[in-house]
Amino acid sequence: MRVFITGGSGFIGSAIINELIHGGHQVLALARSDASAEALVRAGVEVHRGDLEDLDSLREGVRLAEGVIHAGFIHDFSRYTQACEIDRRAIEALGSALGPEQPLVVTSGAAIAAGTDRPATEEDVSSRGSSEVPRVATEEATAALVAQGARVSVVRLPPSVHGVGDHGFVPMLISIARDQGVSAYIGEGDNRWCAVHRLDAAVAFRLALERAPSGARLHAVAEPEIPLRKLATMIGARLGLSVVSLDPEQAAAHFDWFARFAQLDMAVSSELTRERYGWRPTHPSLFADLEGPGYFGGEDPVVRTI
Repeated sequence: MRVFITGGSGFIGSAIINELIHGGHQVLALARSDASAEALVRAGVEVHRGDLEDLDSLREGVRLAEGVIHAGFIHDFSRYTQACEIDRRAIEALGSALGPEQPLVVTSGAAIAAGTDRPATEEDVSSRGSSEVPRVATEEATAALVAQGARVSVVRLPPSVHGVGDHGFVPMLISIARDQGVSAYIGEGDNRWCAVHRLDAAVAFRLALERAPSGARLHAVAEPEIPLRKLATMIGARLGLSVVSLDPEQAAAHFDWFARFAQLDMAVSSELTRERYGWRPTHPSLFADLEGPGYFGGEDPVVRTI
């Protein structure tokens, strides 16, 4: 299959490209910059110039392909709501160009369905709209396309997609701890995150592209419940820092804009994804990655826009 992918030069997208190529697919990848285009050419894929706000380029990419994976997102959390609305419009544009039975796989966040006493499942949807939770815009756009008869599925990713080159939420926690001189969690630290290795996540995208019916939701989650207290303790031990509990007011000063993510409870199951698609994570756990090189080398993470 010839697959058009957005976000292909990013941390997760580059892993998806490798998985697609090894699975026998051809790849056409969106490139916003010359640097991204060069990286994609080195990866052995064809380049399609444009970006997530160039809706005509997105539509043209769909027309040039047999399947689509939307892995791009503007990772600028200082304008998070705007980034989520850009994602909504990008999904609408991609969907508008789909042909009959042409699959589109959309990237969403596992936190959307979380927030209950039990780990969220693939059948769960958010009880709140995008006016309250901006990231829900992604699944609102997807649901609208499904209602129109398009073959669109969703892969939900954990807050920690880890591996060599990670520049996401866990590196942010490490950077904040280093800057503040303590590693912190909020309250009892019983709120939970979930995690997956980037290479295992890439397999879930390929399986969704090849097998998922319209409206399907896959959870690329290898570890469903990681207490934030445990993660903060690990970070403190590696950095040689004290580990402290903060109340919500202290957390706002310590974490700044990241406080809302540090206090989220995001326990998420992937049992249905494993049953339905045979997805089996095989790569290292988050804590195994944290014990290895790459996370505590002294360099602050860079929040990149793909």
